[in-house]
Amino acid sequence: MNAESETARDTEGHADGRGDRHGERPPAQVAVVVIGYDDAAHVKDAVRSALAQGPAVREVVAVDDCSRDGSAGLLERLSASEPRLKVIRRRANSGGCGTPRNTGLDAVTSPYVMFLDSDDVLPPGAVDALLTAAEGAHAEVASGLCVRRELPSGREVPWQPRLYALHAVVPRPAQRTRLVHDTLCVNKLYRTAFLRAHGIRFPEGRFPYEDVVFTARLLAAAPRIALIPDRVYVWHVRRSEARLSISLDRSGVENWRARTEACRQAYEVLLGAGQKELARTARAKFLDHDLRMYVRELGLRDAAYRRAWWELTRAHLAEYDADDWARNPAAPGRLIGRVVLASPEPCDLPRLRELAARPARLYPPYARAADGTPVWSDAIPQVLLEPLRARPVRALPLAVDAELRPGARGTRLRLRLHELYGRVAQAGPETVDVEWRHRDDGDVVVRAASLPLAPCAGVPGADEAAGSAGPGGSADPAGRGGSAGRSGSAGRGNSAGPAGRGGSAGRGNSAGPASHGGSAGSDCTWSAETAVDLLPLAAPGVGTWDLRLRIRFRDGASRDVTAHALTGAGLLRRRAVPSARHGVVLVQPYTTHSGALALRVAPGVRGVLSVARARLRRLLH
Repeated sequence: MNAESETARDTEGHADGRGDRHGERPPAQVAVVVIGYDDAAHVKDAVRSALAQGPAVREVVAVDDCSRDGSAGLLERLSASEPRLKVIRRRANSGGCGTPRNTGLDAVTSPYVMFLDSDDVLPPGAVDALLTAAEGAHAEVASGLCVRRELPSGREVPWQPRLYALHAVVPRPAQRTRLVHDTLCVNKLYRTAFLRAHGIRFPEGRFPYEDVVFTARLLAAAPRIALIPDRVYVWHVRRSEARLSISLDRSGVENWRARTEACRQAYEVLLGAGQKELARTARAKFLDHDLRMYVRELGLRDAAYRRAWWELTRAHLAEYDADDWARNPAAPGRLIGRVVLASPEPCDLPRLRELAARPARLYPPYARAADGTPVWSDAIPQVLLEPLRARPVRALPLAVDAELRPGARGTRLRLRLHELYGRVAQAGPETVDVEWRHRDDGDVVVRAASLPLAPCAGVPGADEAAGSAGPGGSADPAGRGGSAGRSGSAGRGNSAGPAGRGGSAGRGNSAGPASHGGSAGSDCTWSAETAVDLLPLAAPGVGTWDLRLRIRFRDGASRDVTAHALTGAGLLRRRAVPSARHGVVLVQPYTTHSGALALRVAPGVRGVLSVARARLRRLLH
């Protein structure tokens, strides 16, 4: 019996309830293709997680891509006691993941198939959940939630959680374009006959990001898709491994070249199949996800990488047309892309890094063209920021400076919110909620009291802010010595010194209603200051905390933001702070890859020693 007729039989059996009318288990219908190369340390766990799914799994096809570390022998020994396990060893290494997946797909005899990487696992119940959804919806594809598990910390981050919030059936992918954002192939169950009938396969050979193209080919075939909120795949992220996975190893520009090529092919596949909306969404996804991720890391690369990256990106973005840029023109990824296209050489990298953050931060200076139109900068006036004026305040890329100073007499946090072409003053910021979120366990949060935001005046030269009346009253020159102006170094992503040292900004005191009065107010700021209680931050032991803020406005709207970490004398330095409970707490404010403020805390002698050991390991390696 061929795969098509077998699939039809199984679907009909489920539809009339014969599969479970008397509590009988459904017949074994699923194949799990496991691929691996030189991964003897993990491949057994992956295979066992597939076998442990129960009787719904008819076969596990393990494809060894010509490993040299004994992986194939290990799998052969395991198969001797497990009749459902079939081992295939390739005679030559393919250099990628696509070829071994295709090899496994060719060997599958089951009506449904899944893919599993050797360093990941399937959580209990994953296959049953996907199979039930696929058969219940008569779907060619069932897809569930994947979680990225950071090791060794165990921190889990859901992948595309919005897409998998509820059970849903999508008759055609064009009806839910968000599907384009989930480019993973491993969190899905596929009807084998559907893949074969449409010739849906992975790119062969050394082709990084092969799943991007595979997923595009799948969506282009317009399958019926069932979505479930169940966890169906655990993606292990091992950043400390000597050999990083393809997706994690972004140190060379060839990685970016491969990603842009995969995204280009995905667009062409979708467009060629007449899926215009999906193709547009694929390009938008590149701007919002891929481009922003790599821009956040550009500052870590050398000049040669940055030049090559810039050239590759400009060539890729040059293929975009007017419609691609017209959709949501104020979105951070589109603004970043326009800056890259407008400049033949890398420029404004610190500022682009801030805009690529999540949430985005548009850092000063806030330039204007001769007619007053907001623009990216005086050097790149062709990149217009006028669309920001129509963006709701809850979606604005607000910029907040943060200065953290640990000390024996207390640890102080000073915040400064920048104006954004009059939009902030118009909305009327009133308070800021401060919280610290544990890096390894996002459910552990330390919240501070809500702080009032005190208005501070801008610097000389802010003609639009001076003398213009608004909701808050008339302009006032008080506090004009602040460092938030156009010519200040804070606008370049460099040190601005302690916040507001030239005036009252950063001290938490009101400088008069000037910033409320500005209709454009691009140099006005609001400030807040609070003590940071280290005791609850030290309670979990050695750990890292990310600063999260919520700005609340006069009309009840709010905006969740992170804060730009100010640098300069005495800032971002490790301090040993006396503690009645722990004796000493080692406190290290630092800036993340995206420029945001974070805080490492190590309490007690053990904490201090663990930091010292970690630093020694880095020095030795």
